Amino acid sequence: MTSWTSEELNNVGLAEELRIAGRKSDDTLRKFTIIWVVRVGDDLYVRSVNGRDSDWFKGIQVRHEGQIHAGGVEKSVQFVEIDVQDKVNNQINSAYADKYHRYAQSIIDRINSPEARSATLKLIPR
Repeated sequence: MTSWTSEELNNVGLAEELRIAGRKSDDTLRKFTIIWVVRVGDDLYVRSVNGRDSDWFKGIQVRHEGQIHAGGVEKSVQFVEIDVQDKVNNQINSAYADKYHRYAQSIIDRINSPEARSATLKLIPR
């Protein structure tokens, strides 16, 4: 398993938005969706603001593999679900609140809601 380079972590972690696409069973990519991304330590995380029922999140469930584009980085990744009770979720909440603080509190509350928290993925480079 490969790991993120410092440059990739910085570029993706600082990017305002991330484009994400899950890999279909026939090995093609789904349509890219724009979402938010945060960095916690040496890891990158995304969440579905609409929870586990969003189309892009359901598409990830097929193979837990796909592609991301952010901050000039294009990478194939594995998607690893984070348990709702995992303590890293509190750090992810803080990272979203800090990074996107210029947005309305209601938006931050949605990305940190229990529904969104249940749809948290760690991005692992492949």
